[in-house]
Amino acid sequence: MSSSDPKQYFTLFRGFPGTGHYTWSPFVTKLEARMRFAGISYRTESGSPRNAPRGKIPYLTIESDDDQPPRTISDSALIIKDFMKNGLVEDLNAELSPADKAQDLALRALLEDRLYFLQGYEKWVQNYYKQRDHLFAFMPYPLRVVFGYLGYRKMTQTLYGQGTARFCPEEISSFKNEIWAHLSELLTAVNPQRSGKDNKEPFWVLGGKNPTEADTVLFGFIVGALICCSCPESQKTVQSFPVLVEYATRIHDRFFADYTFSDGTASR
Repeated sequence: MSSSDPKQYFTLFRGFPGTGHYTWSPFVTKLEARMRFAGISYRTESGSPRNAPRGKIPYLTIESDDDQPPRTISDSALIIKDFMKNGLVEDLNAELSPADKAQDLALRALLEDRLYFLQGYEKWVQNYYKQRDHLFAFMPYPLRVVFGYLGYRKMTQTLYGQGTARFCPEEISSFKNEIWAHLSELLTAVNPQRSGKDNKEPFWVLGGKNPTEADTVLFGFIVGALICCSCPESQKTVQSFPVLVEYATRIHDRFFADYTFSDGTASR
């Protein structure tokens, strides 16, 4: 953007009330990280899937000080693509080799298209009441029961159709643990503590000097696991791998110093 361009104002709808803390959604944290990496200022609002394009959280409204009407965009990946198209952020993967681009895409798919559903089973099936009472805390109890059941029915149908719910709980746990263990090994390999040249700055999953798109997603999923009380097994697993916590903590300290490392209901 040039100095002559109209000033733009960004409102991020996160699905949960409050400011100064993370939400349970890894996709919200992914988008916040992407914006903060680029130095984009924004404000947060709760919003609702009913008001969102595609019925998805997060969504974003962009307003400007010219006569153009506000734009609302949904889906974290599409919002980031829109930012790149309009020159608001750089393509973090532009300088990667073809092999690294493929690895970056594979990591994002592993988290967003695999781990997301495995953790969805843990949240909606194994810890349903905690999930319901957090998501619908703003509702009176009778409505919470109704909307909780509707959410549970929709999610269980999705999990069965997608395939996750066709496995037993023990198999699902092993799949999750395997993913986190391999991510821990990957981060251990790029952790600057190994080289003895650690300056306590963030380090990145592909081992480069700068983050890639995979870092925004991985950070979102680690934070989501650490603060979400409806996935206690995932939380315990992530905490058992110090490098995962170290990775997220360094990014938090650098880019989210104004946030508590919580969901607003518990301290770090």
